[in-house]
Amino acid sequence: MGDSYILFDIPGGGRPIDQGFLEQLGHRVMVCPGPAPGTLCPILSGEGCPLAESAHGIVFELDLDRPQHRTILKRYKETLREDVPIRVVVEPGQAERYPDLVRGLKVVSHPPVAGDLDALAAEVDAADGLV
Repeated sequence: MGDSYILFDIPGGGRPIDQGFLEQLGHRVMVCPGPAPGTLCPILSGEGCPLAESAHGIVFELDLDRPQHRTILKRYKETLREDVPIRVVVEPGQAERYPDLVRGLKVVSHPPVAGDLDALAAEVDAADGLV
């Protein structure tokens, strides 16, 4: 799989719950640590984000009630390749409050578990031509 990885965009850059599961499936996992204090996320500053742009799948767990986080997800949709699957983890009511933002994306209302990640890994493999 080479440089293929799945990016987790998690508040505070924490460790994904089922990182080991994805690794068992042969997918490297990267976590966005967020920008340094006092700096703007590079995807928002216009610099672009090599970490996101090189990802073969993304799990987006940032809070959609925060305008900056909505803008990050919007930029992902605008700038990433169409074959990059994105999972969006939402809090209750967020999918209904931001229907245009999550349209076309897979939305889950719980932390991703093995079944969710297995489906994501299969989509990544399909996009990479491995299945």
